[in-house]
Amino acid sequence: MITKQKYQLYKKQAEVVQAVAHPLRIAILDFLADGPQCVCDIAEHIGSERSNVSRHLAVMLNAGLLEQRKEGLKVIYKVKTPCLFKFLSCVSGVLKEQIEDSKKLAEMLE
Repeated sequence: MITKQKYQLYKKQAEVVQAVAHPLRIAILDFLADGPQCVCDIAEHIGSERSNVSRHLAVMLNAGLLEQRKEGLKVIYKVKTPCLFKFLSCVSGVLKEQIEDSKKLAEMLE
């Protein structure tokens, strides 16, 4: 049986994973891998409206994935915990394995 404390830990972990679980958020994180960026540059890079980007940034900020600071009129965002990129790399590894498994299955059909 899962303890109440362990369940709370799983719940918090799920909140972090959910905050990443959107293609635009992953694109934002990928862009932020190069360093801190302002909302205007993030929006331009991913080809989305600033208001939409701001909503996605707020989700990740609330989940503790990002930090923000003001520079004049600009709001600059950066990844708070760089180990997040290891997680995304792991996800890419899962996708590579899925592709390899699909290739093997396709070969069996030939």
